[in-house]
Amino acid sequence: MLDTRATWLADDELALARERLPIVYIDAIPVRTDARGEITSIGLLLRAMPDGSISRAVVSGRIMYGERVRDALLRHLEKDLGSLALPRVAPSPQPFTVVEYFPSPDVTGFHDPRQHAVALAFIVPLAGDCEPSQDALDLVWVSPEEASSPDFQAEMSGGQGRLVRMALAHCGLLP
Repeated sequence: MLDTRATWLADDELALARERLPIVYIDAIPVRTDARGEITSIGLLLRAMPDGSISRAVVSGRIMYGERVRDALLRHLEKDLGSLALPRVAPSPQPFTVVEYFPSPDVTGFHDPRQHAVALAFIVPLAGDCEPSQDALDLVWVSPEEASSPDFQAEMSGGQGRLVRMALAHCGLLP
């Protein structure tokens, strides 16, 4: 696996890049499935956001220079959910959508005050035990109905509630 610690920018270099370039991210929506492969629950993190607020969120993070998308997915899932999460990621994963986050919430409805980011969004079934780690404060498993409810949508910022609804629609779980 690629050693990503030596392939990223210093904090001041990253700030400069964020002012000038879109940064490529992955967004991963962890799910539990039944024996037929249908989604039974969605894992949502509780984390501190860049603006200092606390919000429900999906697994998300940068793709490093020279890193494969699959490796970035696995790295961020392990970082946020622990090494025993056992994600089932295809050898050549395909995103269900691509999302653009902008510093202004008015452009796409997906908002990251730090930068313009392009995120490849994936639905990732997990087979193991999850334990929130790193920046994740908590992890809650909710039903698809609960995840799409107005109450849960209000707990998610930056458009991530909308992203969860898009994932549910992609899987045929919204009317």
